[in-house]
Amino acid sequence: MKKKVLLMGASGSGKTSMRSMIFSNNPASLTSRLGATNDVEQNHVRFLGDLILNLWDCGGQDAFMDSYLSTQRSIIFSHVGVMIYVFDVESREMEKDLEYYRDCLHGLSQFSKDANVFLLVHKIDLVRDTERNTVVQRKAGELEKASGETPVKVFGTSIYDESLYKAWSNIVNTLIPNARNLSKHLRIFAEACSATEVILFERTTFLVIATSSRADSSDAFPSGPVVYHALDPKRYERTSELIKAFKQSCSRLREEFRSLEMELAEFTAVLDEMTKNTYVLVVAHDPVIETAAIKMNICMARKKFEELQGDSLILEK
Repeated sequence: MKKKVLLMGASGSGKTSMRSMIFSNNPASLTSRLGATNDVEQNHVRFLGDLILNLWDCGGQDAFMDSYLSTQRSIIFSHVGVMIYVFDVESREMEKDLEYYRDCLHGLSQFSKDANVFLLVHKIDLVRDTERNTVVQRKAGELEKASGETPVKVFGTSIYDESLYKAWSNIVNTLIPNARNLSKHLRIFAEACSATEVILFERTTFLVIATSSRADSSDAFPSGPVVYHALDPKRYERTSELIKAFKQSCSRLREEFRSLEMELAEFTAVLDEMTKNTYVLVVAHDPVIETAAIKMNICMARKKFEELQGDSLILEK
């Protein structure tokens, strides 16, 4: 099963850099070596086994954009599952960027009416920390207005922090068949483990597929005295970023990453393979729960999650 993903935006906006970090596991420090994209670069990225992302990285030079919107229009905008349009936060040609963007929306409305649209205000690391949220909110307002009646989701992103993983986790989640069913069973698994939090990651990219937090539902856990721990709202993306960096360190040492166990005073955590295409992170604050018990629960849940993943992909075929 293939899902077509358009990656568009002005030349130099950072499209290829983010693609290389997410799907090629390149660190941010090496992205400066990447050259500009000429015309369209197609990559078939295997995601969750049988789900293949047909990623079209479209060069943003004016000549290419004009071609996409005229002679190549039907080719570019047909059968699109998601369009990701990247805007440089410091662009000096915003009016031209918006004009091309609106033309791309029109192309989608002609050939892929049901496509999801994500807008990334990129390179926010160039904005002062104290002004970052204000700038992103202002840009989001401008972009939503330019989008007219087309529903869009806007994210501020940078290759130097977890914001990129947050945006791309949201993007790929729209492409995963039966994602809600995965989340439902993840909550059941979390309850069985008495876990504070459970996160399901895609194996290669370590993008977040589904989560279950004790704060999500008061009905999902036994009643009685419960201590709720303050959880960082950026924890999922930061975890993705940290684990991926750790995997890269293992690769440089010619070691293979398999699993991770932590027993600290505040919590216990286990990161282990859930299926052949996913990893699961289980976090428990109850000091009675041991890593061996968590690993046993993961082992017992593997068959069910393999079936869920397989069923969800079959539904789309």
